[in-house]
Amino acid sequence: MTLYIDPPTWPGHGRLWSHLVSDASYAELHAFAEALGVPRRAFERDHYDLPAHRYADAVSAGALEVSSREVVRLLHGAGLRRRKGAARTGPDAQPRSS
Repeated sequence: MTLYIDPPTWPGHGRLWSHLVSDASYAELHAFAEALGVPRRAFERDHYDLPAHRYADAVSAGALEVSSREVVRLLHGAGLRRRKGAARTGPDAQPRSS
């Protein structure tokens, strides 16, 4: 299981955020996030948004630190990239919970 995380440089809601992704499957990504205690509502299309204070937790749990550009490249290479507005289809498609 290999998960990847970019640096917390994405602003939103008064915080900085990282993106946690898998290059294998959404199931792997969801399992890793669940083990970290990250709520499913943090899943957005093809990644989990993690606040800066959770970055070290993800790395300690085994996520590899990569650049934001590498996150996108990995998602594209694995066929897991979902652009904003793309339809959710397939067995791993899960709606965001509130």
